[in-house]
Amino acid sequence: MDEVLIEARLNEYTPREPNPNVPFSPEEIAEAAAACRDAGASVAHFHARDSETGAASTDPAVYCEIGRALRASSDIVMMPTLGATVSSVIEERFAHIHAMAASPATRAELVPLDLASANISFYDSEKRSFDREDSLYENTVATLRALSEGVRAVGVRPIGVAYSVPSLRFVEPLLDTGVLEEPLYLQLLLTGEGVLSGHPVTPRGLAALLDFIPAGVDLEWNVLAYGANLLELADLVLERGGHFALGLGDYPYLELGTPTNANIVEKLVAMARAHGREPATPALVRDRFGLMG
Repeated sequence: MDEVLIEARLNEYTPREPNPNVPFSPEEIAEAAAACRDAGASVAHFHARDSETGAASTDPAVYCEIGRALRASSDIVMMPTLGATVSSVIEERFAHIHAMAASPATRAELVPLDLASANISFYDSEKRSFDREDSLYENTVATLRALSEGVRAVGVRPIGVAYSVPSLRFVEPLLDTGVLEEPLYLQLLLTGEGVLSGHPVTPRGLAALLDFIPAGVDLEWNVLAYGANLLELADLVLERGGHFALGLGDYPYLELGTPTNANIVEKLVAMARAHGREPATPALVRDRFGLMG
């Protein structure tokens, strides 16, 4: 796909310090998604948050409220998290996706399937300590299969999120066994200082992943930089034919002042056009991946 697929990562678990523009409420999330769509994004990724405190929410009703507001505001492709909870009860992990699927006005289209188990501790190099030492994000093959089957049963397509070279080595076996399907939306995770579960946000960190993208698979790959400025790698990604997942959910982008999510998308679109690449529309993304819309 010559056009650039831009996924706006709106909020994750990010606080409003240092950037106050992180959306919390369903209305704010929908407004941010619509502005990103106008700026050139085709996919909106979001987490449910408490409207006042910003605390993470796992309430399916809140996800439905977000979906309803988002769908009423734009035609952007809707991709809520699949990690609203990391419960060992698989059905709890996709309960919000099933609730959203009850109505076309709220139904999700894509969800991220993390292809790795990982330590999710943050390391503070100044303090020489971890924020926690017993946190494991567990995704066995059986878990990945159950999550994939659970969301596909209600017409939602999982994408693959690769944390490392080992994640990429699992892609073809997961395709062979039906956990993933072609054409594949494949996300390459890079992580900033202190977040050690991904490759570093450097040309070498990205190159190591690109070397192991499976040949002969029908896919589109994008890059996500958690805890770092992805725009610093944008020229390299554009030259290699890749796509992007970025926003205030991952990094405050204070290099641009105190931007909104849409401001970040606008900056990326300008860089893409300098490389002769236009942003992909939601319709093009739906057609590429066979989404129901």
